[in-house]
Amino acid sequence: METFTRAVTNRIVEISNPCSLSVENRQLIIERDGALLGTVPVEDMSVLILDCHTIVYTQEVMKLCADSNIAVIWCNDKHLPSAMMVSFDAHNLHTKTLREQIAAKLPVKKRLWQQIVIAKIKEQAKCLRQMKKDDSSLVCLVSEVRSGDTTNVEGKAAQIYWQTLFGSDFTREREVPGINAYLNYGYAILRACTARAIVGTGLHPALGIHHKNQFNPFCLADDLVEPLRPLADRYALGAIKKFGSDSDLSPPVKRFLLLMTQEAVSIEGKQMPLQTGLQLYAAGVRKALGGLAEKLPIPNL
Repeated sequence: METFTRAVTNRIVEISNPCSLSVENRQLIIERDGALLGTVPVEDMSVLILDCHTIVYTQEVMKLCADSNIAVIWCNDKHLPSAMMVSFDAHNLHTKTLREQIAAKLPVKKRLWQQIVIAKIKEQAKCLRQMKKDDSSLVCLVSEVRSGDTTNVEGKAAQIYWQTLFGSDFTREREVPGINAYLNYGYAILRACTARAIVGTGLHPALGIHHKNQFNPFCLADDLVEPLRPLADRYALGAIKKFGSDSDLSPPVKRFLLLMTQEAVSIEGKQMPLQTGLQLYAAGVRKALGGLAEKLPIPNL
């Protein structure tokens, strides 16, 4: 098994075996027992995943990741992301943007959440169509979403979506292995990419539009990632077909799920890499919260 996996061309690097990490000439150096295993240019990286409890790294690795706006993810014993580091020096107007974010009025936030929920339900319906399943019930719900989604159309859509996509016996439970573990991993990767884009615009990831959990430092990332979740759902289905629904999060499964970050998205009819789309999306949120725009540039999957 490879000690490190440069999993996708979108610069997500996963370290899954014991090794030591250091930096030289802006290259991430991966070594084991004094032998060089590989190098990765820091400029190529957007996310670094550490999925082995015996990885040793220098302070310079974390410093360079922070300076380069590289999100760092630490995984737990179940190979699921459990902690994340993002940089607050990624934007030179962070304080100004933060003040605008705090000052954003509730009606503005409610209208933005309405757009996000509508986009999410549309993407869920699209996912069902791609899987040759009936999407008519979800399509009908789109017009029912009000400002702030006060009637919880999102929840109604989710119940229909999960049972149609995975079967009537499926229950979305975070601690259950198999399908749920695939979903957890995929969502965590998308969340990290979204959080990175958020701090890159000067926004604070803890100040959400809709999510408000006081113990969650990434409420805004959880808001913005909602329309992207069907991308992880599609790859979870692909992983089920390829590896089975009872497989654990082995390196081959994780490599397969990471392929989702290579997908292209479209914004206003223009095709672009996922992470470019996330940057435009987050920048649009910043403008909307600052009163400079009304419509969010939400990526279409």
